[in-house]
Amino acid sequence: MPNVPAERRRVSLQRPGPLLVEGPVEVTLDDGTTVSSDRFCVALCTCRRSRIHPWCDTSHRRRAQPPTGVDDPGPAQPPPPV
Repeated sequence: MPNVPAERRRVSLQRPGPLLVEGPVEVTLDDGTTVSSDRFCVALCTCRRSRIHPWCDTSHRRRAQPPTGVDDPGPAQPPPPV
């Protein structure tokens, strides 16, 4: 991207989740390569779990499994009648 001021872009941070950027965008990666998207809005991965990094693939939505050996109480039960 040139260092010439262009129109302002709106950026929204979704926690936990991606960085939403109004497009089109050009992203320079750590190794110096450049990727671009002409979409009207792109989601940039912030969790580093995406298989299509730097684009978000919603990997941040996956939750860790509970540790083994922990009893799951299940759904809450109503109190017994009085």
